[in-house]
This record gives sequence, C-alpha cells and structure tokens, in this order.
Amino acid sequence: MTPEAVEGFFATLAAANPRPQTELEFTSVFELLIAVLLSAQATDVGVNRATRRLFTLAPTPQRMLALGPERVTELIRTIGLFRTKAANLLATCRILVDQHGGEVPASRAALEALPGVGRKTANVVLNVAFGEPTMAVDTHVFRLANRTGLAPGRTPLAVEEGLLQRVPARYLRHAHHWLILHGRYVCVARRPRCEACAVRRFCDTGAPTMPARETG
Repeated sequence: MTPEAVEGFFATLAAANPRPQTELEFTSVFELLIAVLLSAQATDVGVNRATRRLFTLAPTPQRMLALGPERVTELIRTIGLFRTKAANLLATCRILVDQHGGEVPASRAALEALPGVGRKTANVVLNVAFGEPTMAVDTHVFRLANRTGLAPGRTPLAVEEGLLQRVPARYLRHAHHWLILHGRYVCVARRPRCEACAVRRFCDTGAPTMPARETG
C-alpha cells in the first residue's frame, strides 16, 4: 500500500466515523482496565454481559477485593479462561490499592507490571483513557494490516511498529479503533466483505478485484 493509499484509507474511515469508540462498556479508567483484561479470547458482547453486574457490585479495586475470589469467579464465569482471569483481576486490584492509591497508572511499564496485562491491554488503556497515540494490535488489526498491505508483519509487535510508522500522525489517536471495527464487521477472517468495503480501492488485496470502470 502506497503512502497515498494509506492517506486515502484513513481519510475515508475518518469521514465515516470521526470519533470511533471501543465497544467495551465502562464508566471509569478502572472499569476500562478490567474490561480489557477480561476481553482476551472473549467477545466484547460477552465481556459486557458479565461486567454490567460485576461493575455494579464493584466499581473500584477496593470493592472488587472485598467481593473475594469465589464471588468474582462466579460473576465472570461466562467468559473464557474465567478462573485465570479472576485471579489476575484480583491480583491487579491488590497492586492498584497497595502501590498506586487505588488508581490506574498512566505509564506503560506500570500497566504491564499488572497481572494479566500485556502490551495490547496496556496500549488500549493508554489510548482510550489517557489519549496516547498507541496501536493495540488484536487479531482483527493483525489480519487487516497484513491483508491490505497497510503494515505487513509476522508478529503483533512487528505490525504495531509498522502501523506507527505508516499511519499519518493526525489519524493515530483513533487508528486502532477504525482498524478493529473494520476488521470486525467488514474485513472479516473467512469471507471478507469486499463488495461492501469503503476502502477497497486502497487495499492491496481488494483493489485488483474491483470491476473495471465503463468508458465512453
């Protein structure tokens, strides 16, 4: 994908959805962190279903710890890997209380030191909560970056670094949301909906399959 195509790609997505939002439901930075932590190998719909009850009962790390392991595990048992996630969630809450005054830290190093929080989760929190131009590479972003030619890479980190280099600075704040949503609903894994794709003409895979324009 050429630099001109990259510009057109993001300009089109931005025009259609100027302020894209995560589909996870939250009302605080703490709730965002927990929702993203729970979202690994789970759908946003499934996470939201569980966290509506969880966050009503425990909207702070202190109250989450007060629920205890059995109750937290019960509340998130509909989510994949719920036992491991419950343990990580509570361990994270303990660190937030003991080391950060109950607040979510705004540094990558501090976020990645929390149990269950990897680079992708840290990137989401830094972007959504603190406005940093980070690039969270999930399965949708990884697939789309490779399929379109936007930022091919063999690993999520390689794709992340490629995107940070290739996405124009004015689009970086919202770029990962545009890519996630486009990968989730249009550039899907098995049968990409190229016929409904607004950015097909910029895509290394989609553009060559576009029907020729009639002349005359």
